[in-house]
Amino acid sequence: MGYKVVVVGATGNVGREMLNILAEREFPVDEIAALASRKSLGTEVSFGDRTLKTQDLDQFDFTGWDIALFAIGSDATKQYAPKAAASGCIVIDNSSLYRYDPEVPLVVPEVNADAVMGYGRKNIIANPNCSTAQMVVALKPLHDRAKIKRVVVSTYQSVSGTGKEAIDELWNQTKGVYVPGQEVEPSVYPRQIAFNVIPHIDSFMEDGQTREEWKMTVETKKILDPSIKVTATCVRVPVFVGHSEAVNVEFEDFLDEEEARDILREAPGCLVVDKREPGGYVTPIECVGEYATYISRIRQDGTIENGLNMWIVSDNLRKGAALNAVQIAEVLGQRVLKKG
Repeated sequence: MGYKVVVVGATGNVGREMLNILAEREFPVDEIAALASRKSLGTEVSFGDRTLKTQDLDQFDFTGWDIALFAIGSDATKQYAPKAAASGCIVIDNSSLYRYDPEVPLVVPEVNADAVMGYGRKNIIANPNCSTAQMVVALKPLHDRAKIKRVVVSTYQSVSGTGKEAIDELWNQTKGVYVPGQEVEPSVYPRQIAFNVIPHIDSFMEDGQTREEWKMTVETKKILDPSIKVTATCVRVPVFVGHSEAVNVEFEDFLDEEEARDILREAPGCLVVDKREPGGYVTPIECVGEYATYISRIRQDGTIENGLNMWIVSDNLRKGAALNAVQIAEVLGQRVLKKG
């Protein structure tokens, strides 16, 4: 016996990935519904070897459905997620709307799977920010061994994190560089993204950090440990898919780089590729379509007493969003719903 699953926002990049991953991982589905806004009504999406036609989110009745994977913006989520939750359907939300709500668990299954048991307060579970998700997967096993004091992270985030329009903008601007008269002015981003980097993701806050940087700080504390200090600089780069992070970690206890490699090789969700030679590391292009969080360039930081540096790469549409949501659904199935 399987589950009745709803994918909300099924025509978007993350929604389509959710459908792909549900099929790939053979999630036990008895019935599935693909929902979208009225303007996308009837659009066809793939689920394994099946083709689904999207239904109207505004008219959909969630009663009797087990799990709803939400991949729409915060405004729409605010309207529809409470309705789904009130009907008895457990919502797994990919937006930022509920991440900081103390009554809603924020879950990365490799890190804090037990937190799903707090779903019942609102019948909602939150998915973290894409950059936070991959970072805490790598930090968790090291924190268990040596206790992390402080994290300094610089991100290199692909345009797919912004959506299809950003992917199109990068593509069109890149073509425009080479074809006179076809230059494309920025519309999605405040500056040209092709052949450029932009140190600005989300809105600016009063203290000078961006909201994306603030998210990484607050979410790491909620998921992993509130005592960890985190400072982030988040940068958009001209990459289609795949987020990269340069991470500096300060521990309470000394952790040798060789032991760190061994720990990460055994850690769930992690894959270490770390050879000190040209190409002995992972770049975003190799992680596309993969489940793992890749870790490379593991080395001691000699400028502090107990420091390590790492390079972390992951498919942001997968581990950063859709895969994590499906993994949460799997945990729910194993621990709560117990049908499959």
